[in-house]
This record gives sequence, C-alpha cells and structure tokens, in this order.
Amino acid sequence: MEVALNTAGQAQYEMVLGDTRLAMQLLIGKTIQLIHTGDINCQHCERRIKKSYSGGFCFPCAQTLAQCDLCIMKPETCHYAAGTCREPAWGEAHCLQDHVVYLANSSGLKVGITRGTQVPTRWIDQGATAALPMFRVAERYQSGVLETIFKAHVADRTDWRKMLKGLPAEYDLKAERDRLVDLCQNEIVAVQDRFGQDAIIALDEDVVTIDYPVEAYPSKVTSLNFDKMPEISGTLQGIKGQYLLLDTGVLNIRKFSGYQIEVAS
Repeated sequence: MEVALNTAGQAQYEMVLGDTRLAMQLLIGKTIQLIHTGDINCQHCERRIKKSYSGGFCFPCAQTLAQCDLCIMKPETCHYAAGTCREPAWGEAHCLQDHVVYLANSSGLKVGITRGTQVPTRWIDQGATAALPMFRVAERYQSGVLETIFKAHVADRTDWRKMLKGLPAEYDLKAERDRLVDLCQNEIVAVQDRFGQDAIIALDEDVVTIDYPVEAYPSKVTSLNFDKMPEISGTLQGIKGQYLLLDTGVLNIRKFSGYQIEVAS
C-alpha cells in the first residue's frame, strides 16, 4: 500500500492493484474479500515465481541486488567505501543520500533512520503515532553509526503485535531527544569529528503526529497469511502501519509484495 500524510495529520492509504489505485480508508466498516490468484511476481525482474524472498524477490535477485543485502537492515555495516557494493549505482542513488535519524513512538519509544525523501512515509509504514527528526546526515552509513549509539539506550524495533493492540503510551519526544543527546554527547561529538560537522547536523524540528483510520483495535492479534489462506475476508476495522485490521485477523500487506491480489467489497 502506498501511504501519505494529509494536512490534518491523518494517514492515507492506497492499495495498488495493477493500474488501479484503491483508497482503502473508504472501505473501513465494510466487509471486504481479498483473493490471492496464485500468481507471484518478483518485484525486480517481474518473472513469475513460486516463492518470494527478502520481501518480494525471486531467489536470484535476492542474492544479487544491493537492496536485499544485509547492510539494508544494518546500515552501520555498509561496505560501499570498500568497493564491494553489489550495485554501486544503486548505492549512490539510495545510500549516498541525506538520511534522517529520528525518534518515534510506535509500540513505544524507538530510534530509527530513513532517507530524507522517505519522511513521513517511513513513520506511517511503522505505525508511529508521533515522530521527531534528530539528525540529518550525508549518507546511510553515517545514520547507521549514529543509530547504533542511541540504540544502546532505546529500542530500534517496533513490536508489531503491541502496535496493533491500540495507542501507545505518550512520550515527550523532545524531552526524550534531549535526554539521549545529553547521555550520548561524547559519542556524538566523536562521530562529528570523524565525518565532519557538515555531515552530521543536529535538527530542531517539530514533532509530527499521525492519526490512523482505525475504528477498533483487535483484542487478540491473529495474523492472516495468503500462503495458508488464499481467500481472506472480514470487516475492515482499520489500517495501521502496513496492516489491515479485520475482524477475522490482521494482514501485513507489505509482506506479500509481488502477490497478485483481487479485492472485492
């Protein structure tokens, strides 16, 4: 699903079905049916496959594409400078770009990173109800080094089950940012000395709050899976992150990238 944040701070969702875009928030409160046709296509080479890897790729692409490398999950292990990037041109376009190190409140307080162009998309995909940019850096590797400093003191992952059970406890993100910066001041200065003051820039921005189109949260989180159940139906009670909240369970749409799906309501 493609996401956006409107001027009222509300998350907007469109499911892309071929050339058709479906505004999913308009279906909340209605019974919908999602049918997996049985076809799966690699997101990169588009060939038909029996099983997807690394979130929607065929096995050869998952083994050769830079976007499927371990350093995407652990940016502090970026090896572009060593000359071993699988696709240097892709790395230059996606990794050697401005990144933001941020605090967010999803299932609780967490630190994260994203390309500057992915704000606020990344926060919506994670189901964050609030987010605050902390630093802007010149490239992905630097964001990973900074994130590693902060994640010694705060989580760097979202508990998706907890995130889907309701609104998290509120945090004063600016106060938490100041606390972490004070706590990690020596390490931050060392990183700035290493990469240069112009490469690591502290930000003073407003907190972004995000409302999700949810009528009811599940009391018990039951995961739905097209591989086990090709036809999934139920009343759509809400959308948060990349999850459809049905009265029959929750469905992670991002997990099934490349699956050919038909939607009826």
